[in-house]
Amino acid sequence: MNKLEFQFKGARFVAEDEGKGPALIFLHGFLENRGMWSDLKKNLPRSFRKISLDLPGHGDSENLGYFHSMEEMAEVVMALIRRLSLRKVVLCGHSMGGYVALAFAEKYPDHLRALILMNSNSRSDSEAKKLHRDRAIALVKQNPQSYIKTAIPMLFSEGNRSSLKEVIAQVRREAQKTSPQGVVAALEGMKIRLDREAILAFAPYPVLMIAAKQDPVLDFEMIREQFEHPGVEPLLLDQGHMSHFEEPEELKQGITRFLKQLKTKSPQ
Repeated sequence: MNKLEFQFKGARFVAEDEGKGPALIFLHGFLENRGMWSDLKKNLPRSFRKISLDLPGHGDSENLGYFHSMEEMAEVVMALIRRLSLRKVVLCGHSMGGYVALAFAEKYPDHLRALILMNSNSRSDSEAKKLHRDRAIALVKQNPQSYIKTAIPMLFSEGNRSSLKEVIAQVRREAQKTSPQGVVAALEGMKIRLDREAILAFAPYPVLMIAAKQDPVLDFEMIREQFEHPGVEPLLLDQGHMSHFEEPEELKQGITRFLKQLKTKSPQ
């Protein structure tokens, strides 16, 4: 595994790169970092080159400004692609990482081979959700560690909050590495993101959309409506928002099936 650094708009970004073959780029969710993908990457086909990136203000990557729009985060992904001289890639985004992947799909459609949206949503925030994010921003500014301590367990299904206590504690420790400015910037960026459901309707490449029935963050019925687009392949899971911890085997099998269906012969 190779750790690499690159610059974008004067800020330093960090990624990991391993293997050979068609490029599969992993984009983590809010309060996460590239380390969230470690176990999943080990269990996906070795025929793919696996690249994981720390998005702005998360992990080892620096902040770009007061808020990080999904479009600006997508530009960071493109900077990584150029740094590695790639042509077409598969993007796999968890939650916020899915929002970034959709912004990338809109901005750089010719660079996509396929899209994997994991516990994510193509629609913009409702007014109620925007107010929720405003309250979260206020809490972060007051006490970022307290906000993170409270927020992380609520990502897991209710039934797993006791059985996965050690996992939740580890996720919380990783989340607390996120700078307060990075937390606020991401919340501000998610709040103003655009509706990109049209991408699901007209994408000229395969889309795998993963949803969990007990997701406490996303309304399952709303996500299921987005499965109706002709280019979308659904993967239904049973547990919460953190499928990589709550249902790792089912997640691995579903993504592996999808990747094996892709044509892998075009140049990188």
